[in-house]
Amino acid sequence: MKLTTNLVFLALSTILLFSSCGSKKDVVYFQDTGDYETIVSNNKHVGKFKIDDVVSINVSTYDPTASMPFNLYRGGGIEQGSRGEQIDYIVDKNGEIEFPVIGAIKIVGLSSDETKTLIKEKLKLYLKDPIVNIRLKNFTVTILGEVNRPGTYPVNGEQITILEAIGLAGDLTIKGKRDNVMVTRDFNGTKVYTRVDLTRKETMSSPVFYLTQNDVVYVEPNQSAITSSALDNRATIWVSILSTLLTTSVLIITNNNR
Repeated sequence: MKLTTNLVFLALSTILLFSSCGSKKDVVYFQDTGDYETIVSNNKHVGKFKIDDVVSINVSTYDPTASMPFNLYRGGGIEQGSRGEQIDYIVDKNGEIEFPVIGAIKIVGLSSDETKTLIKEKLKLYLKDPIVNIRLKNFTVTILGEVNRPGTYPVNGEQITILEAIGLAGDLTIKGKRDNVMVTRDFNGTKVYTRVDLTRKETMSSPVFYLTQNDVVYVEPNQSAITSSALDNRATIWVSILSTLLTTSVLIITNNNR
């Protein structure tokens, strides 16, 4: 009985030992940065509009009545527009939005500031000193894999870094692979897959350090997680076998002592 018990204890100890293996280099971010090191970012990221984006555009002037025809509202006529819900624009498959009075305007590939400039130029024929406010309404990022709270998260503002996005998801778990995080980006039907190493400071210069709308970040399980998963399955089998052996041994010893 004592021998069988020792075997069970040894097997379980071995499983725990291997499943908990890990090192500092597996979990620490930006390991190659020095104390008080200054890094000047040369990342000039500017968000661009994509097909299927939902965009809010509001035109205003000193004369509200003059600018009213350039804003779409749900419900009533133009006279009631200011009391209704403003309708957003969807960038169609041609990269255009259908703007009141002006007609189709192509904004795909343009930044918010570039779109403002374009619309203001077209409004000069109708309005004096128009003010154009633009906001992207469907800016979300999806974080999957070895993070504490995987899911899709809305983004307030016009930009978010991969670190901020991971922060929304509660950071990587201890089993997340930090040196091979994959970002999937879709631009008008073309998907681009980029991998970044969060243990290196060069990540800050990566084209995916700043995420764009609908980007998907996937964190792979590290070797410890894979080994642990395999050991968990084997452990279940071995514990079952050893438990059976232990029970059989107890019964044999009990019968022999009678």
